[in-house]
Amino acid sequence: MAMLPQEKMRELERRFAEVEARMSSGPDAETYVKLASEYAELEPVVAKIRAYQSAERELADLESLLSDRATDREMRALAEMEVPELEERIEALTGEIQLLLLPRDAADEKSAVLEIRAGTGGSEAALFAGDLFRMYERYASDKGWKVEVLSASEGDAGGYKEIIASVSGRGVFSRLKFESGVHRVQRVPETEAGGRIHTSAATVAVLPEAEDIDIEVRQEDIRIDTMRSSGAGGQHVNTTDSAVRITHIPTGIVVTSSEKSQHQNRAKAMQVLRAKLFDMERQRADSERSADRKAQVGSGDRSERIRTYNFPQGRVTDHRINLTLYKLDAVIAGDLDEIVDALVADYQAGQLALLGAKAN
Repeated sequence: MAMLPQEKMRELERRFAEVEARMSSGPDAETYVKLASEYAELEPVVAKIRAYQSAERELADLESLLSDRATDREMRALAEMEVPELEERIEALTGEIQLLLLPRDAADEKSAVLEIRAGTGGSEAALFAGDLFRMYERYASDKGWKVEVLSASEGDAGGYKEIIASVSGRGVFSRLKFESGVHRVQRVPETEAGGRIHTSAATVAVLPEAEDIDIEVRQEDIRIDTMRSSGAGGQHVNTTDSAVRITHIPTGIVVTSSEKSQHQNRAKAMQVLRAKLFDMERQRADSERSADRKAQVGSGDRSERIRTYNFPQGRVTDHRINLTLYKLDAVIAGDLDEIVDALVADYQAGQLALLGAKAN
């Protein structure tokens, strides 16, 4: 059975008691909100620790009873029946506590910026990018998250050449971060008279949404250009210079937004820029993630992929964990939990293995 870090568990219990006491002492509203947030994070961990400690005490009592020669036969038989059940419960609680004590990604509770771009496959790739966006939009709706399109470039036959949206809600990044990469689709396009299956691709990038406190963007580091907003076919949406392009001079990152309101465009473009700069900082700080953003989304080529959506066979395959589901219609309709849960479990198993290797 794996060993738990007793000192860390005691520290968590001590901190939980301290937070509880401070909340009861009548702090000001701002302090209370911060304490309540920390309490909500600590409470499930401490509840498991206490359940584990209680089970350990029960097991120790039973073992003491069994080792006592004075224990009568009937009591001994009952104790022997209870021991395996208690050991099973302790093992389960140990695993749950290990997961709760894993190092947390500080961005997990954040909202996210979702970028989808058509890759290889022309018009069919743009249609697939549209399918992916609607899939995430439905998934977000089921989770109670809010989706707002920040910028979009429509495909010639529908879908999107590129679409960027913010997905707002608690824990968005923790559920969507494994979606980053190349998604591949295999299906017969509506325009295909011969019934041949075509393969297309789209890239997805999920960036944690940055707040002002996360990343500072200095005014002298950005250049803001305004231009006329254009609709399909190059027709002007309006006659004012409302579209905004922001260039971050030190990194060369360029973001644009071309809705009707220049004020909104500036805010949306800054939102995307902050997210991109925040992601760059996270990549630089974390040696396990590549500093080159192409490693996250690839080039959009057919040969690179994290997941394949095969319409003729009605299946979805996530190549990172060798998971295949024959429920393509449900997945495209936003039923992503089974895939996301499997990816999260695989990541946690890797983290546990890493911790075990360090402990040895």
